[in-house]
Amino acid sequence: MADLITRRIDAQVFGNITLLDAIKSPNGKAELFFDHTSFLNKSIATDIFEDGEFSSVGNAPWIVGTPTSDTVTATLAGVARDIALSSPENDLMAGRNVALATRNGETAAAVLEWLSFHVTHQDLTGAVILNRAEPETDHDFYTELELGLAAMRVDLTVLVVDATVPLGNRKSPAESHPFATPGAPGKDRMGVPNPAPWASPLGDVLVYEILRRRYLETARAVANIEVYDLVPRKQDTTIFDLAQTAENGVVQLVGSQCYPWRARDHDAVRFADHICVQFDEKKKRGRWCVAPAKLPANSVFRLIRIGGAEAKLGYPFFRFMGLRHVAKTVSKIVPKASLIESEELINLSQTEWDYKPIFMPKEDVAAPPRGDNSVAIVTCMKNEGPFILEWVAYHRAIGVEGFLVYTNDCTDGTDTFLELLQEKGYLQHRDNAFHGTGLKPQHHALQQAEKEDVYKNSDWAISMDVDEFIDIKVGDGTMAALFDALPDANLISCTWRLFGNNDVHEYEDAFLLDQFTNCAPEFANKPHQAWGFKTLFKNVGLFKKLGVHRPKGLKPQIWDKIRWYNGSGKPMPREEYRNAWRSNADTYGYDMVQLNHYAVRSAESFLVKRDRGRVNHVDRDQGLAYWFRMNNNYVEERSIQRMIPKLQEEFDKMLADPDIRAHHEACVKAHREKIDALRATENYAKFYEELTGPRMEKLARMHHHFGANVFLMGPQTVPDDVVNADHDEKFFFTVERGETAH
Repeated sequence: MADLITRRIDAQVFGNITLLDAIKSPNGKAELFFDHTSFLNKSIATDIFEDGEFSSVGNAPWIVGTPTSDTVTATLAGVARDIALSSPENDLMAGRNVALATRNGETAAAVLEWLSFHVTHQDLTGAVILNRAEPETDHDFYTELELGLAAMRVDLTVLVVDATVPLGNRKSPAESHPFATPGAPGKDRMGVPNPAPWASPLGDVLVYEILRRRYLETARAVANIEVYDLVPRKQDTTIFDLAQTAENGVVQLVGSQCYPWRARDHDAVRFADHICVQFDEKKKRGRWCVAPAKLPANSVFRLIRIGGAEAKLGYPFFRFMGLRHVAKTVSKIVPKASLIESEELINLSQTEWDYKPIFMPKEDVAAPPRGDNSVAIVTCMKNEGPFILEWVAYHRAIGVEGFLVYTNDCTDGTDTFLELLQEKGYLQHRDNAFHGTGLKPQHHALQQAEKEDVYKNSDWAISMDVDEFIDIKVGDGTMAALFDALPDANLISCTWRLFGNNDVHEYEDAFLLDQFTNCAPEFANKPHQAWGFKTLFKNVGLFKKLGVHRPKGLKPQIWDKIRWYNGSGKPMPREEYRNAWRSNADTYGYDMVQLNHYAVRSAESFLVKRDRGRVNHVDRDQGLAYWFRMNNNYVEERSIQRMIPKLQEEFDKMLADPDIRAHHEACVKAHREKIDALRATENYAKFYEELTGPRMEKLARMHHHFGANVFLMGPQTVPDDVVNADHDEKFFFTVERGETAH
């Protein structure tokens, strides 16, 4: 029959100092263990013991020395205190295979299931469970645990230890709250729950050494796992047996978090509900198993490793997150787009517990709508009239067939021009009726676009803007050449090259591709916008919906069907599949395709851009800080100009239509008049003077010298002497983080 023993850590509180425990070991040493909020001067160790040694674990002081009696005297909080030393009880776990765990609100039923599993799979014969609940508040747990253990016909000793003081982080919320879940979605939008030190994540990790000294020194082996961790047996050896053969007696336990797809009863989530893991899990969860007799001297029990003893062997386990973090839906604790079914977990659920878990719905990759690599662009515009014709003509010239354009609140003829182009068969135009929906203009447009045939019936699609041009560098520069170069691709990210104003101040009705040839270098990791990308994606159902930078809502059941390449034709890592919207040092690439982003154009046109506002971040100004970030004139880049003859041919064909010419000229005229009106105002006249001054022109060629905070806070943070000096390539300047400028 399994036995239940209970013990208590009877802490002593002296003002702002908390002594958790004081133990006299068989070797004659005394050890004083304090909590992590106690601040002590290191000299106190030799004040208490002649040979006193001071150390700390997780900021918790730990003093060791040789006492002269069973009582030591220590001056704590300004008063001399007599502290009685107690003796350990290592006989309770002597020779046993012991699980060392923390219980933080889990039910007795879950703990019993956890114990039973490890008795079967790992030859568990003992458990020391730190019960984090406040004493005398958890009677039902002890009653149910004792009854359950009495029914187990096995050799198992279970020791449950509680404490008279909270052992959690003092400022953190309960560990069970979704806010405390690693990687929980929407955490940045959650209100921070109130601190709950009796239930928050463990703060006093020194408690592991207290439990070691009191109960575990003569255990055969000790595995530090939580009561929501399961360790299935691997390769016919247990973790406890492996520790006997391991160098230093240490085995590193390597955990994968697992989740239900959907629990049958969210008020009583079971181990058996958990059949999913994350396909893009970035970090494993560490724990350990040791043979105490083989540990080096001065080794320390820590949370995820043994201090002073390196593990050379590993052993996997699963962490059952639905038992630790309480939520009505799994989506509160993990992005469901990251979950895939695990055959091992399904087998456990069905064979270990004879359970019928809820499986993920089946998904398959669809055939492309037409099978001809047709491409559609979805875009939003407001007062972009003079630039429409070049943009449409260029993308038609490289093989884009479908254009779906949403507009709102235009005053320069953009909407009527697009209506005409729709009548002529060049594109589809829709009014973006986002007002009153609570959505930003671009998000509303993308939502509506999903219903449109021009999108649904194209093999490929991309969401991009009228100041962005797809620059294909392979073959003849067309979409067909790109798809030929990447025949198995179903996503291709086109990373921005930020093109500056080329010191062009005045607006001219001429091709952007001719006027603006200076841009950011390829390696441009700052500002963070510089490596944003837009994504061509095949319309085969890998994702649920359109997004600004890439499709969103990955269907994880078919994640392994993704063939996503960067602009150099290199596969994108799986960690980028769900949320990435910008490149990084490992994923940027421009060898095959890039997205030329003419975000500022001429200084005069930028006045109109600022006046009209943004389609996504509508609450942010496009002022001097925006110009500074997006105006990069560092290097010359003319690769797109090889397509100008094809652009010119398509442009001329469209402009040959007198109606199209008339509307284009009307938009140009309206743009010119708007510029003149803005420059006539004091505010915009001063702004234009700043944009075109020598200071801003110099800054547009200095981006590579600046740290991220300079771009966040704006050009005014750069002193004139830094701007005016000549610097070598290694010169670097940054500032302290402050309020972000727009």
